[in-house]
Amino acid sequence: MIKKYAIVVLFLILSFNISCEKAPKIKEPFNLTAASSADAKRLLPLFASDSASADISGRIFNGLTKYDKNLNIVGDLAERWQISKNGKEIIFYLRKGVKWHDGVEFTAEDVVFTYKAITDPKNPTPYRSNYGPVKEVKALDKYTVKVVYEKPFAPALESWGMGILPKHLLEGKDLFNSPLNRMPVGTGPYKMKEWITGQRVILERNDNYFEGMPFFEKFITRIIPDPSTMFLELRFGGIDFMALNPAQYKYYGEKSYFRKYFNVYRYPSFGYTYIGYNLKDSLFSDKRLRKAIAHAINKKEIIEGVLLGYGTPCTGPFPPSSWAFNPYVKDIEYNPEKARKILYELGWRAGSDGILIKDGKRFSFVLLVNQGNEVRLKTAQIIKEQLKKVGIELNIRVLEWQSFLELVTKRQFQAVLLGWSLSRDPDLYDIFHSSKTRPGEFNFVSYSNKEVDSLIEKAREILDREKRKKLYWRIHELIAEDQPYTFLYVPDTIVAVNKRIKGIEPAPAGIWYNYIFWYVPKNRLDWYN
Repeated sequence: MIKKYAIVVLFLILSFNISCEKAPKIKEPFNLTAASSADAKRLLPLFASDSASADISGRIFNGLTKYDKNLNIVGDLAERWQISKNGKEIIFYLRKGVKWHDGVEFTAEDVVFTYKAITDPKNPTPYRSNYGPVKEVKALDKYTVKVVYEKPFAPALESWGMGILPKHLLEGKDLFNSPLNRMPVGTGPYKMKEWITGQRVILERNDNYFEGMPFFEKFITRIIPDPSTMFLELRFGGIDFMALNPAQYKYYGEKSYFRKYFNVYRYPSFGYTYIGYNLKDSLFSDKRLRKAIAHAINKKEIIEGVLLGYGTPCTGPFPPSSWAFNPYVKDIEYNPEKARKILYELGWRAGSDGILIKDGKRFSFVLLVNQGNEVRLKTAQIIKEQLKKVGIELNIRVLEWQSFLELVTKRQFQAVLLGWSLSRDPDLYDIFHSSKTRPGEFNFVSYSNKEVDSLIEKAREILDREKRKKLYWRIHELIAEDQPYTFLYVPDTIVAVNKRIKGIEPAPAGIWYNYIFWYVPKNRLDWYN
């Protein structure tokens, strides 16, 4: 089996080497083509909670604020702002002359409408808690908005990065079922042109964008669930960039023939991959059992075998690059004997086939994995074998992304293999606060810890970073102790971009912050230089 796999890999490398002696197929240089393994669901920002939807929505809508390349919060639809000394009031001064894609002017009334929409209980949005501490949002005039908080709110400026909605199109409408979820109207650099479900989303350039007209006439996202097919499309010019999985990077990404036509950018992701447990399922209600599972999982084997070394173990809810990360929290050691001991103490005994049994029930559960993510599927397969060694039967169920999301949203799962791409502010309210467990919200594992709740609430009210850090260090300890997730790894982000695209400037924020100013030289001789 190993020899057969080696022959296949060698064949693919040789085939790729031969195919890359020629440049990717020349195509219209003024379109930028991406690929997604999953289709979007809803594009209005308050409902765009999955990555496929958020990626497209973020190109259509703007918030009042955003992060710059050095991760400083700067103005977007707001030119500037003024914060009161007690931290309870922010006055936003909006850009003048910004137009919605339909030509209507953006004003302070749109900001007030967006706040009311997000905080309206009729709208099932996971982002409502970001505005819970707000007492009042008021339009002082056409271009000035005053936000009053009940108490100081540390993530306030970041929270106003939420995409603003067009009042003139949505007022009095059912937002969740609005046609604008498929044909949205925003203020962003691109506007909706065409969406063919399961095939592609085509955005066209907003020539009147306030930051400057984007270079590329269209931004096309093709839906390609299979990563091998996606990689073939990259090689032959069907798409301009994609995130490489570890195998693609190892076997191709560093090769001279690949580098001739593609630039490759690698940096630690600001997120992590985990197994999340449905804590309402009696099987996972005891944290000792969840710890036993963690002891049975060899993260280093996964990082070496699946990520090929391009990642680091994860110890808790913050990645090492976060200022809230607690370096003193030790990872749960890989120790199968300890896992067996804990399970024995909990009353589990080996059955005739080696699988543990308690009260007549086998220790067997289903892990959901989304289709099109080879890294997660391989991770699940390794974990399946590791858990089998301690008497746990893991069944892997692979689902198309929207079907996967539906089961997670309805809490119809036992365990899921997922990843978080995190906000730069370490506020964990949406993910781990016990109040955020309703359908559509992010605490879908139903985690509840009164001390964690209290610390999360206190941390939101403290503006001093060092004081906040102490609270987050304690939160890190408590969540690592409770193990509502088995925290697996922080993968490296590895992106290959066709060399015809210029203007990419890697920074602490990554490479995407200035994508609207990427360009292709007019002289094709300069494309691959």
